Amino acid sequence: MGKTFSEKILGLKAQKNVQAGEVVTVSPDYILSHDNSAAIIKEFRKLGVKDVMSPQKLVIILDHVVPAASEKYALNHKTIREFVSAQKIQNFFDISSGICHQVFSENGFALPGKLILGADSHTTSYGAFGAFAAGIGRSEVATLWATDEIWLRVPETIKIEIKGELHSGV
Repeated sequence: MGKTFSEKILGLKAQKNVQAGEVVTVSPDYILSHDNSAAIIKEFRKLGVKDVMSPQKLVIILDHVVPAASEKYALNHKTIREFVSAQKIQNFFDISSGICHQVFSENGFALPGKLILGADSHTTSYGAFGAFAAGIGRSEVATLWATDEIWLRVPETIKIEIKGELHSGV
């Protein structure tokens, strides 16, 4: 059997032939975060790194608690805006831009063959566009901001065959 979708994209990013179960070090095309960026910024600062390694890869979209429902959330938004400005992050979408997954897709970040990692469990939805996408934790995102690298395990793939005929309307 030929290469799977996952093996093709992760192999391309790892710049080598890979197979299911292998752990590879890769650099994503885009790193998504949203209002949780304030917590990620705290983790990033704990690393002792001053600058984001690849600011052009970050896509930050404020959409989860907008407008800010409390002073705490307002301060988080302020922290994010200041970080975005200081790090010269161009792919920033402030409140009223829309839901992060639609904004991400509609602005051309979710494309076939891309490797997208995000601090949101719904990041996997970009697979609908032919991207390899996965949700990761805040500390992993902070480390990605600092190093532009992460290790991932090439996932196994199962083949499902449906035999017979579908009922009308399906």
